[in-house]
Amino acid sequence: MSLDRPVAPDPYPLLPAVASFSVTSADVTDGGPLKDDQVAALGNTSPQLSWSGAPEGTTSYTVTCFDPDAPTPSGFWHWVLVDLPADVTSLEAGAGAEGAPLPGGAFMCRNDGGSHAFMGAAPPQGDQVHRYYFVVHAVKEETLGVDADASPAVVSFNLAFKSTARAIIHGTYQH
Repeated sequence: MSLDRPVAPDPYPLLPAVASFSVTSADVTDGGPLKDDQVAALGNTSPQLSWSGAPEGTTSYTVTCFDPDAPTPSGFWHWVLVDLPADVTSLEAGAGAEGAPLPGGAFMCRNDGGSHAFMGAAPPQGDQVHRYYFVVHAVKEETLGVDADASPAVVSFNLAFKSTARAIIHGTYQH
């Protein structure tokens, strides 16, 4: 059963334009299907990510995972990790587990499922293919200015004004 709705646009071109840099993953192939590890019911593990080429003046990073294809007007935020120090340029698989040790003052905000962790892909059965955008945001301030109880919308609002660049890789999944 399909929910018979149009495909949501790629959300990032709709935001203020910023520079780009590079992100790669041992677990996510850009535009390809997610591995079972990144699916909520099968592994529920955040992917390995590495990035390079952020602009000079980057003082921290925020890492997010967003599904614009969720059957809600606002999509679904699967992961929000803020205030990674600027000298961090990779995350191992599983870094998004609840209670996982994070470098410096980094912490996770609530995802749309309510936990302070990575939440794997979990689209409705029979729905269209969903896209999962893993984005590393280069931030010009050491802290984004939010706390762990901030909603993903508040984090995104802050990123719209404090990001200098974005590195994007996305995987897909259909249940």
